[in-house]
Amino acid sequence: MIRTSLALAALLLAGTAASGPPAYAQGAAGGAQLTKVAGFEHQVTGVTVARDGRIFVNFPRWSEDAPVSVAELKDGKPVPYPDESWNSWRNARADELSPKDHFVCVQSVVADAQDRLWVVDAASPAMAHVIKDGPKLVGIDLKTNKVIKTIPFDTSVALQGSYLNDVRIAPDGKTAYLTDSGAEGALIVVDLDSGAAKRLLAGDPSTMPDKSVTVTYDGKPLRRPDGRGVNFSADGIALSGDGKTLYWQAIKGKTLYSLPTDALTGWAASSLVPEALSDKSLSGKVTKVGENGVADGLLIGRRDGRMYVTSPQDDSVKVRDLSKADAPLTTLVKDPQLRWPDTFSEGPDGTIYVTTSHIQDSADYKPGAPVSLPTELWAIKPGAGDATGSTGPAR
Repeated sequence: MIRTSLALAALLLAGTAASGPPAYAQGAAGGAQLTKVAGFEHQVTGVTVARDGRIFVNFPRWSEDAPVSVAELKDGKPVPYPDESWNSWRNARADELSPKDHFVCVQSVVADAQDRLWVVDAASPAMAHVIKDGPKLVGIDLKTNKVIKTIPFDTSVALQGSYLNDVRIAPDGKTAYLTDSGAEGALIVVDLDSGAAKRLLAGDPSTMPDKSVTVTYDGKPLRRPDGRGVNFSADGIALSGDGKTLYWQAIKGKTLYSLPTDALTGWAASSLVPEALSDKSLSGKVTKVGENGVADGLLIGRRDGRMYVTSPQDDSVKVRDLSKADAPLTTLVKDPQLRWPDTFSEGPDGTIYVTTSHIQDSADYKPGAPVSLPTELWAIKPGAGDATGSTGPAR
């Protein structure tokens, strides 16, 4: 298996895709429409859609030693991206390959306005321990399909016990904001030109799990075989369209938090963290936006400015009107096939894409589950009456 070519691995990852134009299922009251875009034989988490419509996904090494980490969907099938070499890491080959220039355990992918694909490598297979020299942010030029920048994170940024999760890129392409959902939750801010990175709000209540929250599924606490529950820290992250406000929350949490981005930037030229960027001073600037309940992925739509929120406990995607203070969440789409809706992206035409990572079905939480876990990518077409609409099973 170690010598299996990535060409074969791509075949093993091959999914099913809708043929011809998407056949959306119409929601109630003119609401959102849902369709399956692709199915995979392995556990998917991240998705992003570039400005030219190209779709990219990633497969972390959680329950299995996934055969591909980052892929571009071509005719509905994942093809290793940017090439086979970057995707050639295997846990069984850890002594042979450098973690500096191979994807070790990729958690998310995001395309920016400068036509670059940014890959977050948590480098923590099975979330067990961080591989030395593995945590990094990798930038790929989407025009040349070549890696143009690798930003490594040292132990002051990615701790042993960290799990780098999701990322958002400032509109000007100069700053990246990441969440760390590991044992000590934090935000990480990266100057993309210099590669300098700072770990902020580490251990702050806004980035840590909420002890009063228990993540459930089918009305029961979701637990590992040894009794541990879901305990992820800061996870979902979103950035306002003007780049001025950052939002985040923990999965084991219910509260959505925000902070002005100008409170996080301006430090990169200095080797010292100014007092204005101390965790204590930053904590005082954090705002509680509202309660989302247990949520994983967050996204602010470019066209409507609403926040899209995945709700894994009830197989749904919800929306929040950020223009109104204390606006409640409303259900955009609810479908039993949305098993642990995970990560969002928005296509050029406004279509919202969401992965379903089936965390509750994985071997980590369900004894006897297959190590290779089938998962999906879905498309949601918001409708005129989608504030309260919901769909039945997708066709």
